[in-house]
Amino acid sequence: MRNKVVTAAEAAALIKDGDTITSSGFVGIGVPDELLCAVEDRFLASGSPRDLTLIFAAGQGDGKDRGLNRLGHDGLLKRVVGGHWGLIPKVAALAVEGKIEGWNLPQGCLSQLFRDIAAGKPGMLSRVGLETFVDPRHGGGAINAISTEPQVELMQIGGEDMLFYPAQKLTVALLRGTTADQMGNITMEREALVLDNLAQAMAVKAAGGVVIVQVERIARNKSLPPRDVQIPGILVDAVVVSRPEHHVQTYGTTFSQAFTNRIRPPDGEIPAMELDARKVIARRCAFELPINGVVNLGIGMPEGVASVAAEEGLLDHLTLTAEPGVIGGQPASGLDFGAAVNTDAVIPQNSQFDFYDGGGLDMACLGLAQADPLGNVNVSRFGPRLAGAGGFINISQNARALVFAGTFTAAGLDVVIEDGGLRIAREGRFPKFLRSVEQITFSGARAARLGQPVLYVTERCVFELTTQGLKLVEIAPGVDLDADILAHMETAPLIDEIRQMDIRIFRPAAMDLRVDLLHLDLPMRVALDAEADRLFLNFEKMRIRSADDVAMVRAAVERVCAPHPRKVDVIVNYDDCRIDDDLVNLWAQMVEDLQQRYYASVSRYAGSAFMRMKLSEAFPKARPHIYETREQASRYLEDKSTD
Repeated sequence: MRNKVVTAAEAAALIKDGDTITSSGFVGIGVPDELLCAVEDRFLASGSPRDLTLIFAAGQGDGKDRGLNRLGHDGLLKRVVGGHWGLIPKVAALAVEGKIEGWNLPQGCLSQLFRDIAAGKPGMLSRVGLETFVDPRHGGGAINAISTEPQVELMQIGGEDMLFYPAQKLTVALLRGTTADQMGNITMEREALVLDNLAQAMAVKAAGGVVIVQVERIARNKSLPPRDVQIPGILVDAVVVSRPEHHVQTYGTTFSQAFTNRIRPPDGEIPAMELDARKVIARRCAFELPINGVVNLGIGMPEGVASVAAEEGLLDHLTLTAEPGVIGGQPASGLDFGAAVNTDAVIPQNSQFDFYDGGGLDMACLGLAQADPLGNVNVSRFGPRLAGAGGFINISQNARALVFAGTFTAAGLDVVIEDGGLRIAREGRFPKFLRSVEQITFSGARAARLGQPVLYVTERCVFELTTQGLKLVEIAPGVDLDADILAHMETAPLIDEIRQMDIRIFRPAAMDLRVDLLHLDLPMRVALDAEADRLFLNFEKMRIRSADDVAMVRAAVERVCAPHPRKVDVIVNYDDCRIDDDLVNLWAQMVEDLQQRYYASVSRYAGSAFMRMKLSEAFPKARPHIYETREQASRYLEDKSTD
């Protein structure tokens, strides 16, 4: 076979006017900057290639000049279909100003579409995007008025609404690997991700197009381990050896062996966060982490949850993931976002979105830019600023539980964390909780209708989604409800009972969150006074979020009561206890079983009227013996014993 190694200029010359190109990359990982630079240089020197169509899934850029920003020239591009636009402001400006046609579609759908194009399918069917700005009933993802050709269609399959993403004819792929042999076989041993390289190469070859791959080095033919080859040479037309400055591992790190996951770095490779508003938000989000569950952390504010989980010793008890294909370990942040250390696996991006769309996530934590009273969230479009949805729509629609994370106001916010509380030193200039969001990236009405649990976490308060809309449920110590919250919301939320955010969030020391989430203190919550035949159960501030939690409580009570020769009188503290709605019946069945076997009488108390109402619904026969204070609950047992 011929030697496929060419110069960058020779590779750029293979691109014709009007071609449809696709490129690899996620933020600054796997971006073929040498090739993009060569295309830019050729255009600026000769005016060609021009009128290109660009199709990309993940954002590829540094928010300034690198990545796809190199293509942001009037005339070079004619139309762009992409997932995340916030990192490519030069291209985004062309779309917003109407100089090019542009569409913003879900990153995961575009990633999966590469694979379907490779298989010769007409397109891809998905529920992802329904009732958001991607839905043709709400704009079809078009960025401007000149973008009229439909890129997504509404269909009915078996009586159910679905979105159809038509296949594109891709004629050029600009990809990146680590090592190539002269026949074009590509390995990726020094890359942090594998992304969609194989699917993109296959999709282009299916159309008879040209696949160009940027690498660090050339190896002798037949010398690469076959199991390490990520893009076979039969799919590759040209190989370009990059200059080092155009082949950094991420835009934040020139090279880290830890990001290749061929070594495991010592603990502390990613440093702990300082205690500021970002860490406060990340800490509150961490309280929602599902033990033994699978979690996605989005870009921006949610990145800090990984650092908090590491600091609290939780990484061994859950699996963190990131959408470009990282499973397990600790995801990185900033311009390293997408990479991770100590991972269990790194899989193709399209496979990761298959897992997400199929309901594989127990929880996702995503950014919060704007929200409205219905719980709709916008992270994609703000007037002339085009951020793009990225993987947000795939993830938010399909995670079993969802947490949005962001500051309460934007631009200039300054908070002081002191004495276990929070003080607003300077308010942000722009409110985030609006009468209506500028664009619906997440449909609160759809989530509420489907029963998806959703929280909205800020540094000063927490909201939850109800069928009636946003409800304020927690407030930080030191924060004034009227002056610091309601005064900066265009529409007041629903308000019933408001809890105080956990004071540990606002103190420098570690929170010992493992104790809470793993219920390590459960034995201390079950105390038997054998002489008085009285059992004390302290469920204060406990969170019951799984069937395993219910079983753990049952076992703890059985260990204490089974050896005792008599039935016992029981006082149960439910102060600030939270039992997930879908577990209330299971909890009630567990309690009924214990009561029949071990309890003589039971009194319960909770300071929260809402909790007392839930207990009354769970234990209707015990309704008269659910009290507000421990004293009242104890008095009932004392009075009963003298009857």
